[in-house]
Amino acid sequence: MPRPLILAALLLSLMTATDADARRTPKRAEVLYAALDEAGQAYRAGLGQLRAGEAEAGREAMREAAAAVLEGARRCEATRGCEVERFIAAYDALLQHGVSQLAGDGEGFGSSAESAAMAGEGGVLTAMPAANRAVAMLNGRDLREVIELNEPVRAAMAEWLTWMRPQLITSWENYQQMRFLMWPEYEQAGLPEALLFGILAKESNGRVHAVSRAGAAGPMQFMPATGARFGLGWRDGFDTRYDPQLAARASVLYFNERFDELGDDLAFAVAAYNGGEGRALRLKREAGDKSFWDPAVYGRLPPETRDYVPYVLAAAWLFLHPEEYGLQFPAVDGAATVMKLQAPASIYQLSICLGGAREGYFRSLRNLNPRYEPHAAIAAGTELRVPVAVPPEYQRHCVDGPRAQIAANLMAASKPTSVATATREPARSYQVKSGDTLSSISRRHDCDGAAALAKANGLRAPYVIRAGQRLRLVGCG
Repeated sequence: MPRPLILAALLLSLMTATDADARRTPKRAEVLYAALDEAGQAYRAGLGQLRAGEAEAGREAMREAAAAVLEGARRCEATRGCEVERFIAAYDALLQHGVSQLAGDGEGFGSSAESAAMAGEGGVLTAMPAANRAVAMLNGRDLREVIELNEPVRAAMAEWLTWMRPQLITSWENYQQMRFLMWPEYEQAGLPEALLFGILAKESNGRVHAVSRAGAAGPMQFMPATGARFGLGWRDGFDTRYDPQLAARASVLYFNERFDELGDDLAFAVAAYNGGEGRALRLKREAGDKSFWDPAVYGRLPPETRDYVPYVLAAAWLFLHPEEYGLQFPAVDGAATVMKLQAPASIYQLSICLGGAREGYFRSLRNLNPRYEPHAAIAAGTELRVPVAVPPEYQRHCVDGPRAQIAANLMAASKPTSVATATREPARSYQVKSGDTLSSISRRHDCDGAAALAKANGLRAPYVIRAGQRLRLVGCG
């Protein structure tokens, strides 16, 4: 059977698996897995065509195979016993395979020169037509032809450059520490670094443990359901939405899906990231020939999204053209290494003994090691990812000596203690203050832990609390 007919049959088999059928038939998962394997074979066959010079046929085969994988993932979500992560991992593996094969090696990411060459001809751009179109529009060197410096974007830029300037600088510094983890994911897919920075700055200021009131989490602020669609979720007791590399990878998958769906319209894609893809697609279809910024279109967005899109685009623009606005991003050494702890220590304790200028090392240690709670002691022998300047300071000040002792004493002093008095009863409730977390409240009030406190107050993971909220201190001292 000719390959186009095979792929058509594959897509048909996925489409005819209705949601009702999927829920009734657990064995449907095996059918979907078989279709996934076929799609992978079709993708690799298309890649072979591409390398043999059959560019048009190869690209079409790869496009259809990738579409089949994503359609399978959608069906898998409605199928009992089906692991959607398997589809996302397969999709990611196909992209990785395409890049390594077309780059001529299998050794990860190439040099900047090699990446630039790939951005011109061949490489991932040839392998992924959607990414190719996106790069054609989202030129990573200059977005002047894409970003319209209209009134909303200029107004957002004015705010970034004035009262929001410290947030922009902080975002830059945090991003530089994580750049080696996040940028290769965007670079590999042909998406501009400025877009990555714009999203990061607006969403989290580069704090990997940021959590919104709505439950979005991580540096790229994925909601649980959306994150699960793109391979994020709980793994071995850790929510991978907080992992900067995996969050960037999921963001790439999300944007490529949106660009393919929205005709490579950057403004609509950014709006979808904040306001939901369903609303963005509906508005795009109803807009016809109208621009995203047409009042008849822009005015129908929720107020939050109307602010969000200009802020992201303005931050992306300033990332590319800081000198035009007198903006000086500080030099940051983003090189990192791995360091083995010689004695148990928490990130708090390490931050104290390491010292350092301005904000010290707390944020970089926290961002580079998202699996660890900052107050919890990390076992000796554990390898931590740290800035290259840290190991010598660790040996000098944290293994032994005055600063090591001071850090240990301060951490011991911060532990909550229960003091019984005849004139004061234990607190029965607590009003949440800005910066509080369930863990910090639990420690402060000698509770049975964050999980117990969450259960007593009917909170579900990721345990989002807000300033002004009143919590019942059940089981607390």
